[in-house]
Amino acid sequence: MSVTTWIAAATVRIAAAQGLEKREARLEARVLAAFAWEVTPAWLIAHDSDTPTAAQLAASDTLLTRRLAGEPIAYLVGAREFYGRPFEVSPAVLIPRPDTELLIELALAHVPPGQTVEMLDLGTGSGCIAITLALERPLARVTALDRSPSALAIARRNAARLGADVEFLSSDWFAALGGRRFDLIVSNPPYIAACDPHLGRGDIRFEPLTALAAGRDGLDDLRRLAATARTHLKPGGALLLEHGYDQADAVQALLRTGGFHHPRSWTDLSGIRRVSGDHLSE
Repeated sequence: MSVTTWIAAATVRIAAAQGLEKREARLEARVLAAFAWEVTPAWLIAHDSDTPTAAQLAASDTLLTRRLAGEPIAYLVGAREFYGRPFEVSPAVLIPRPDTELLIELALAHVPPGQTVEMLDLGTGSGCIAITLALERPLARVTALDRSPSALAIARRNAARLGADVEFLSSDWFAALGGRRFDLIVSNPPYIAACDPHLGRGDIRFEPLTALAAGRDGLDDLRRLAATARTHLKPGGALLLEHGYDQADAVQALLRTGGFHHPRSWTDLSGIRRVSGDHLSE
């Protein structure tokens, strides 16, 4: 079986099992092959008529079987790109998604280059938000919190590999911060209702439930953050919260209850109101 033959066969099987278009399925097949065979994507093109070894085929077949069962590509290869950088991931953390890049863009717009500010990332997971902000705004002091030791270990490795200066703390939301205050607080907290059927479908089935579900209405953690963030913001500081596609109005209401007087929401590239937040009045 040649490289081309294996990729073609894997493409058909992935497309059928995951309901993907051929182009996307082929990309997944190539990612699996390159990872399993320890080669580059360019090698696959240059050696398309080569015959992989028995050991290579066994490795790629094992990965393919796991993918056909629904396991996310990011967990199979242990990495996912976010904001142009590769981040280590595992089932201990959420897989970074393009939707969250809106949170990054809004945070960067709030903190122009050259400013020395303090930023906080709540529920950092893989560290992709905090690390990206630290690399894009190197003068900022970035702190990241998570209550999961496994997630913090991954975040620290990502920061070390990418050369980001981030302070990581083990904390249940604000608990470990004492009276510290920040110029900007960002978070992509759990926001899916515990009974949502999507939790049993697709990639989400393999991601950590504690990082996804937040009570009966999905707002438990957003409710807590909106209610307590004010005490950890400096005058004029800002809070930005990512949330579900249909939660913008509810999150704005929570922000008003939490003492934010002019909350607003921002749309992602699909036109979905994905992030809500506000400035704390001077």
